[in-house]
Amino acid sequence: MEFRYLGNSGFKISEITFGNWLTHGSQVENDVATQCVRAALDAGISSFDTADVYANTVAETVLGDALKDERRESVEIFTKVFGPTGPKGHNDLGLSRKHIMESINGSLTRLQTDYVDLYQAHRYDFETPLEETMQAFADIVRQGKALYIGVSEWTASQIREGHALSRELGFQLISNQPQFSMLWRVVEAEVIPTSAELGLSQIVWSPMAQGVLSGKYHPGKPAPEGSRATDAKGGSKMIERWMSDEVLTGVQKLKPIAEEVGLSMAQLSIAWVLQNKNVASAIMGASRPEQIEKNVAAAGVKLEAGIMEKIDAAIGSLAERDPAQTKSPASREA
Repeated sequence: MEFRYLGNSGFKISEITFGNWLTHGSQVENDVATQCVRAALDAGISSFDTADVYANTVAETVLGDALKDERRESVEIFTKVFGPTGPKGHNDLGLSRKHIMESINGSLTRLQTDYVDLYQAHRYDFETPLEETMQAFADIVRQGKALYIGVSEWTASQIREGHALSRELGFQLISNQPQFSMLWRVVEAEVIPTSAELGLSQIVWSPMAQGVLSGKYHPGKPAPEGSRATDAKGGSKMIERWMSDEVLTGVQKLKPIAEEVGLSMAQLSIAWVLQNKNVASAIMGASRPEQIEKNVAAAGVKLEAGIMEKIDAAIGSLAERDPAQTKSPASREA
């Protein structure tokens, strides 16, 4: 495993982050979830990403239980605030001071820790003044409940405004968590250049495009039983946009490219996002420990320019790129 600095800070995280969005507390039993966390640790992963909204807080509880015997200083724990939690009352969502302050305390309890390494605004809140949100984050940092602050799925202009306010308040945003893959390149246009200018890194989710880039889905054939495309609870709606014969045919063209560099198609897709200098880490989920053992091999891989060109020739024309014309799939929760 290799490690990268997160934004313009001295904070290092593992190139692969283990995330428990669609699995812990919903798709898999808690003992299997714990086995996946153990497999991640054994593979050298030290960074773990969750959110209070995942499985309505249960995912945080499962992760806290799985990590409770680890030396706290040896792992990096990320969580998020924004989405509706608890009974989903009128103050149980958003980025108001009330919701942020109550949410960080709940997250710390569930995660069984005194602090999180990275606390992220899960989405931009159009109904709360940004000044209020940034002041709450500043206070949380000063209280020692979070060491660093990041955002998720913010636009370039939102990042710029939030960054300016954070600097005024004595801290800085160091990360953004967007969707990014060979098939979803929207952040390349504005978000990544703005982040690089301001000193933020990307921690990207869905580098395998919800599993489509693993190559397990074939044009003209039904989705394999037990796959995400057949699981109503596990994101079948989010994967629909990638399931056209045109996209699946293009994805199959990646197979010989992966074989050329000695990787699986899943490993190739993770390695591809890590070639971007502004990407600090790729989030990888798993419902079985062996998935981690296989896919973590993407860490440290350097793809030559010729390979990147072949990938672009195979699938680049199918990628969604225009931030003005597209909206991130699954943007409600990821």
